[in-house]
Amino acid sequence: MNAKAIVAPIIGILLISVLFTGLATPAAAQDDTMQYHYNAQHTGDYSPVAGPTSSNGQLKRSYSTGSYIESSPAVANGVVYVGSDNGNVYALNATTGAKLWNFPTGEAVQSSPAVGNGFVYVGSYDNNVFALYANNGTMLWDFETGLYVTSSPAVANGVVYVGSWDHNVYALNATTGAKLWNFPTGSYVSSSPAVANGVVYVGSGDGQLYALYANNGTKLWSYGTASVVSSSPAVANGVVCVGGYGNNGNVFALNATTGATLWSYTTTPRTYVYSSPAVVNGVVYVGSGDYNVYALNATTGAKLWNFPTGGPVASSPAVANGVVYVGSYDNNVYAINATSGAKLWNFPTGDVVMYSSPAVVNGVVYVGSRDGNVYAFGTIPTTLNATISTAAAYATQNFTINGTLRTDATGIAGATIT
Repeated sequence: MNAKAIVAPIIGILLISVLFTGLATPAAAQDDTMQYHYNAQHTGDYSPVAGPTSSNGQLKRSYSTGSYIESSPAVANGVVYVGSDNGNVYALNATTGAKLWNFPTGEAVQSSPAVGNGFVYVGSYDNNVFALYANNGTMLWDFETGLYVTSSPAVANGVVYVGSWDHNVYALNATTGAKLWNFPTGSYVSSSPAVANGVVYVGSGDGQLYALYANNGTKLWSYGTASVVSSSPAVANGVVCVGGYGNNGNVFALNATTGATLWSYTTTPRTYVYSSPAVVNGVVYVGSGDYNVYALNATTGAKLWNFPTGGPVASSPAVANGVVYVGSYDNNVYAINATSGAKLWNFPTGDVVMYSSPAVVNGVVYVGSRDGNVYAFGTIPTTLNATISTAAAYATQNFTINGTLRTDATGIAGATIT
């Protein structure tokens, strides 16, 4: 580009930096507890503290597994853990996206990993629950159930809680894999358990939401939804929220101690709510098969807003820094203002974003797609390194600046500027 100097002299080497915040930093050390979407509230925010800013949707990197990704990423200690339908569990460097290791199971991995005490716990379509060393992916133990395990484990107080399509909820010793108890439901359990205040909450294909004592598996209460419960319940402030699949299109809010109905909200009759709610700051965020993302008052169930996408929403929302992140069957990942429901950005992936739900770490969003990729969206720092054509420039003197835009210490293709 040509320009006229307005001050003199100008130093021969010009460095212009445009820096954006939102870089990924490693998550805090993960101790004993991790559940589906990180915690019992299912916020999906794995940040050790509130991130510095929200993502602006720039693609930082992606990693291809070569097969559908319906597992939701979990992030701990600077590593992203995720399963793939190619039968592998992957560990990826959260900063670079480089593969650290992969562990082959016998079948597809749609279960979402949980990390605790240096181990990764995950289920597989080969009927097993696996415990893997987080640092290298070698197996500590495996536990065989009677059928598929698509439920995502919850780890709390040295115990792994997980459901199976063999109609059971299991409690396993996190160190040895020994079965501590199992609770039989009336149908398959694809719902992921939530653990809070000594109680395990989990749904079943028999239409019931169960509350089980965590120490021995005895039933505290059950609630009939008249619908399959594949959604994972979220627990916050003494309230359990869960979606119904198939008949009524409802989101239910129940008293966590008694199971009494507090409210229910119908998204669209005879649709499904496969998405698992996230409860943040007194608001329930959830997706629906009617193509919408909803924000509901956690106390009353009143609708605050809904955001329409171009397809069913089975992905579970993550909420961080006032932004809701969620995937849709319309192939997009969306960022939505948590207060107003206004769209901030969307990113089109190569296929459906089905059950994979975003994980957020300090302004970087990780999510999988059925195009086989794990994506990382953030805010990319940009630097223009430029050299001026003359050692000094003065007013009315023409000169030339040649430069290259760089991001993350890598030149942007086609970004040479003259």
